[in-house]
Amino acid sequence: MDSLPACIDPFPEMSLPAHQQVFSQGQACQHYIVLTAGHVKVFARSDDGRELVLYRIQPGEVCILTTACLMGNSHYSAEAITESAVTARVIPQRDFNQLLTTSAAFREFVFHNFSQRMTDLMLQLEQVTFASIERRLSHFIYRMSADSQQLTLTHQAIATEIGSAREVVSRGLKKLEQQGAIQLSRGTIAIIDRTVLRKIAAV
Repeated sequence: MDSLPACIDPFPEMSLPAHQQVFSQGQACQHYIVLTAGHVKVFARSDDGRELVLYRIQPGEVCILTTACLMGNSHYSAEAITESAVTARVIPQRDFNQLLTTSAAFREFVFHNFSQRMTDLMLQLEQVTFASIERRLSHFIYRMSADSQQLTLTHQAIATEIGSAREVVSRGLKKLEQQGAIQLSRGTIAIIDRTVLRKIAAV
């Protein structure tokens, strides 16, 4: 967790259960939220209902979309949902603007966090735009299986994560299985050779 500036301590802490919407597309942005526990998923939704995960927020991190909306006085262009029970410090927009002006520690925290998250988002968009499906799948599986030799995910869930179609994901996973990187079974992916995954993912 990134070190949180002491100036946010007086602000109230909010709690939300898992699978709760945090904000929706088109909603006005009125608060700066610093996550202190749990995980939040931020995603875009197309007109036909397809989703693309943009990034996740972990404890000590902030939402770059929220930061951009507050500084630009604009509305949310994506959605967010809690993936677990979460707690967060909630700072009203007026106080956010004042702290940016008066607190060097808060200002450094905001822009440092914004820069880091923006870099992660650009890498995600680069993967979606330019990388082959095998490379995108390998990168995703390699990252998600850091603490486990098995993932419990449907092909549709993976498609949502990497911004592809379920049929394309299924074909790509089959190719990875043929290369000896993974083994597929209903609803699960067993990691057979992380070295092969890493090589294909180029990480």
